Amino acid sequence: MATTTKRSIPLLKHLLRQTQTQTRPVTYMPRPGDGSPRTVTLIPGDGIGPLVTGAVEQVLDALHAPIIFEKFDVHGDMKTIPSEVLDSIKRNKVCLKGGLNTPMGGGVSSLNVQLRKELDLYASLVNCFNLPGLPTRHENVDIVVIRENTEGEYAGLEHEVVPGVVESLKVITKFCSERIAKYAFEYAYLNNRKTVTAVHKANIMKLADGLFLESCREIASKYPSIKYNEIIVDNCCMQLVSKPEQFDVMVTPNLYGNLVANTAAGIAGGTGVMPGGNVGADHAVFEQGASAGNVGKQKIVDRKTANPVALLLSSAMMLRHLQFPSFADRLENSVKRVILEGKYRTKDLGGTSTTQEVVDAVISNLD
Repeated sequence: MATTTKRSIPLLKHLLRQTQTQTRPVTYMPRPGDGSPRTVTLIPGDGIGPLVTGAVEQVLDALHAPIIFEKFDVHGDMKTIPSEVLDSIKRNKVCLKGGLNTPMGGGVSSLNVQLRKELDLYASLVNCFNLPGLPTRHENVDIVVIRENTEGEYAGLEHEVVPGVVESLKVITKFCSERIAKYAFEYAYLNNRKTVTAVHKANIMKLADGLFLESCREIASKYPSIKYNEIIVDNCCMQLVSKPEQFDVMVTPNLYGNLVANTAAGIAGGTGVMPGGNVGADHAVFEQGASAGNVGKQKIVDRKTANPVALLLSSAMMLRHLQFPSFADRLENSVKRVILEGKYRTKDLGGTSTTQEVVDAVISNLD
């Protein structure tokens, strides 16, 4: 019986490879010239940023991906994004970035927020899903959090009325609420998603979140094939940690989206493996999906043990955005193989590997 089983394994592997070859889909018909290399702005950033962006550079080089990076040294303690960096992103249309440190308090503006405002990157997308081989408390998690990125509490409209009293304004507009709702439903439609859930606190902020809900309902009526529902943000957090598999696509105002995305990421395997990006009508910036502004502890930087998986998966999203789907598939499949095998994992995933060891494993698993 054991001999028969041993003989069956190579046959099964052969049949599996044959099946995969026979069912390979036609991804898209490129236009002449679509294979030309594309220049992408690269911002390594602070902390673990240079480690994980360096990992992406190595893997894309091993893939022979048609990407040329235009690299800029930007740090979170700068007062503004340098004009040459903005010009580069506007010219290239696409940027890959590591985390930029955001100073706490002191009235210093976040460069991450500046970048989103300057380029009108109004939609933040974080995909939180279970990776085969990575044990988590919940299974069948595949949540996409789409967050309005330009207004709400993150607009930074604050002032001190009198000493000891600070007024912080939350601004919600119909224009921004409608366009983020439209993006969420369009995303669901194009990606064969079934449900969009609007997250709100309209029971308390009746005008601001009420306007957001009203906008979502109007857009939902134009997509009858997609189920639409609503949930109050505090109940949403409770439902996320108890039954996350019920959620599909979630659309949120700015602050709630940050909280929900990080919660969903923690449930699905941790912020170190969740891809994401920010997109507007003309530009896109890809970065680690959850806690994108978190630059990691100095100990991780010193020991070079940062997890590159999230940014590698974000790079796969970037490759699809640039219409290089086969490169994206190869990169994504290789990362998933490494996670499934479980031999090379950084500390946050229960392993002892360095960033470079994970990168070498991903490169060796490329098709």
